[in-house]
Amino acid sequence: MRKIAIICVLAVAPVCAAGHYDVTSPDGSLKADVSVDRSGISWSIIADGDTVMKPSEIRLDSPNGPITAGKVRSARRRSVDTSFATPLYRSDSVADRYNELTLNLRGGCSLQLRAYDDAAAYRLLLDRPGSMEIASETAEFRFGAERRAWLPLVNDLRDPAYPYAFSFESYYDEWPLGEVPADTLSCSPLLVELEGGRKALVMEGELLDYPGMFLRGNAAGDGLQSVHAPLPAASKVGGYNRLNLIPTGSEDVIARVPGRFALPWRAVAVSRSDAELAGLDLAMRLAEPSRIADTSWIVPGKVAWDWWNDWGITGVDFEAGINTDTYKHYIDFAARKGLQYVILDEGWARDSGSLDEINPDVDLPAIIEYARERGTGIILWATWRQLKDDYAAYMRRFADMGVKGLKVDFFDRDDQEVITSVAEMAQAAADNHLLLDLHGFRPAGLHRTWPNIVNYEGVKGLENYKWGNMAPGGIDQLRYDATVPFIRMVAGPLDYTPGAMTNSTRASYRPSNDAPMSVGTRAHQAAMYVVYDGALQMLADSPTAYDREPEFTDFIAAIPTVWDETRVLDGRVGEYVVIARRAGDVWYVGALGDGSPRTLSIDTSKLPGGTATVLADGINAAKHPADYSLRAVDVAPGTPLELSLAPGGGAVVRIRAGR
Repeated sequence: MRKIAIICVLAVAPVCAAGHYDVTSPDGSLKADVSVDRSGISWSIIADGDTVMKPSEIRLDSPNGPITAGKVRSARRRSVDTSFATPLYRSDSVADRYNELTLNLRGGCSLQLRAYDDAAAYRLLLDRPGSMEIASETAEFRFGAERRAWLPLVNDLRDPAYPYAFSFESYYDEWPLGEVPADTLSCSPLLVELEGGRKALVMEGELLDYPGMFLRGNAAGDGLQSVHAPLPAASKVGGYNRLNLIPTGSEDVIARVPGRFALPWRAVAVSRSDAELAGLDLAMRLAEPSRIADTSWIVPGKVAWDWWNDWGITGVDFEAGINTDTYKHYIDFAARKGLQYVILDEGWARDSGSLDEINPDVDLPAIIEYARERGTGIILWATWRQLKDDYAAYMRRFADMGVKGLKVDFFDRDDQEVITSVAEMAQAAADNHLLLDLHGFRPAGLHRTWPNIVNYEGVKGLENYKWGNMAPGGIDQLRYDATVPFIRMVAGPLDYTPGAMTNSTRASYRPSNDAPMSVGTRAHQAAMYVVYDGALQMLADSPTAYDREPEFTDFIAAIPTVWDETRVLDGRVGEYVVIARRAGDVWYVGALGDGSPRTLSIDTSKLPGGTATVLADGINAAKHPADYSLRAVDVAPGTPLELSLAPGGGAVVRIRAGR
């Protein structure tokens, strides 16, 4: 039931002459302080009586000088206690409860500050005539030089001369904040370890018509401060396979905005346990409500995917590859297994730089009709630079053909031009009932505003690491897998593309493009379908590999992708996570771990009793990671359920209420 209570008090006087204000969370455990004086604005956060973030600068500048300078003209407060529906999410609704303080400053600028029980956030609101330019913004987060942080650093630049163009796919470097170089960029969200087992997650929300926030070490060496890509002055085609549009010159401003404009939220979530992090709904709470009135046409589900397995089907009487017969084979597989979609990745168009001519080996109308007859939808791969000049025409063209959605790739930027463009694309897609899966892009709230954005990449998933060095001493993918739910997933769903059927230990892993594998166990792959958020989830391996093992395939194909309820039962950043989710009367519990073996004791007190099906690591999974077991187990609420995870292991428990 939706409920709301709002209390407004206008023209509240400052609590003291120096211009200090505060707002406290509804349960009283978290407080945000703000100070406004001639030197500027700063804010700090107190949790459970302890200062967890020291006074940190808030500043906005135009080319002519500070925008945030000036005294407080008035203040108003309100309290909100409500909820909103989230039909394509990890739960069917999200509670939204906070206290808010808005300071109206001289000069046509306001500061809006919110205190939630689990977070504090602020944004700047402009109210000036005409339009204006933003030269720079400073959002500072001072936690202390000794605080350890998990930083997704910018890497793998699309052009060495331009530091803001990369895929937003980064492993986490774990550094004390005092050791973060001032010239090293990180994207968000990122995590900071605090005293007493608490952690702080730094993120942004409601990113609309404004550049995304990067972070670097601050001048004092005790925290982080924001950096934003400037507006591009010119651009060129380049990057990987010339699929990117890369700025070649920059203007002296980061944004041009209307005089009345809301900047994105700058937020810090404070958790008292790691499990709280993985359950945060803050990105949804901060986002603008849906602009799509009727979302019934947006169909979530599973996808048979061609690219990761290199079109690797065998035992057929045609040459597998980017051709009509191969795609019909994928469609037949999807129809047999009840998958909702098949994706045609790069290659269905003759030229990767253009969508205007179809590959002559691909009869696209015949493929779309073949899929329609079998109850399966077609999703097409495209790049941002191909679509950006005429979204309306392309979306109308694809919808008229019977396509159900687009996987749009190689954004690899989040300057104002790209962010504004993505919103235009999402609206054009919605107008034509097309869903979107965004790659080379990271979430910051758009999936609530346009629910047809059903997933994002921005994760170092199976697609990316099939060329990586997973050997001991190389990349620790398993630690990363067990870190993602606590950091990256808080910002929004992720297209990790799980489902590998060739599974290896770190020692036996080898990179391969045409015969790819995963590190960790088969059950680890299965657990990702429960642990990782995403209304659209791919089965990354080939139909041939899945058909060899129908028991496992049928199990993962049946796992839902949207949920009525989610509960994070346990977890530690980088070590393991256990998440329970309900769809209708069926509960799934997913557990996955890092490279260490462990036994988990699952709290069943809030789960239904009955006979459960458990897919778990087999007895030989430590040596042969493809080994798994599928067995029935009796679950009694209140009696712990023991799950043994091999190194890089996982488990899925399926319980039907009352059965």
